[in-house]
Amino acid sequence: QVQLVESGGGLVQPGGSLRLSCAASGSIVSLYVMGWYRQAPGKQRESVAIIPSTGSTSYADSVKGRFTISRDNAKNTVDLQMNSLKFEDTAVYYCYAVGTAQGVYGIRAYWGPGTQVTVSS
Repeated sequence: QVQLVESGGGLVQPGGSLRLSCAASGSIVSLYVMGWYRQAPGKQRESVAIIPSTGSTSYADSVKGRFTISRDNAKNTVDLQMNSLKFEDTAVYYCYAVGTAQGVYGIRAYWGPGTQVTVSS
């Protein structure tokens, strides 16, 4: 199995910055894709940013130019640098990984428990 743990959430004023980090652990064989999703109250979970092991990135239109995703393949970590935060960025942010693990058949998706990001004045 693969476990994901997020850190770095909190309360920030509009225009401020936060950096989220996620560490994957367990019987990892390979993590093909890592990324971040978010879910605001009353809304569906949405993709924020993803980064395959090849390093190419993809962002939601709402965060392009403000958020930057990066990963360390050797450490199985993924970070999300969030700048110029807006009220509408308030949500629970979930780390996400797709990969293979020892003793687990096939390619599976794994999720972290989530970390709260609140943008408020």
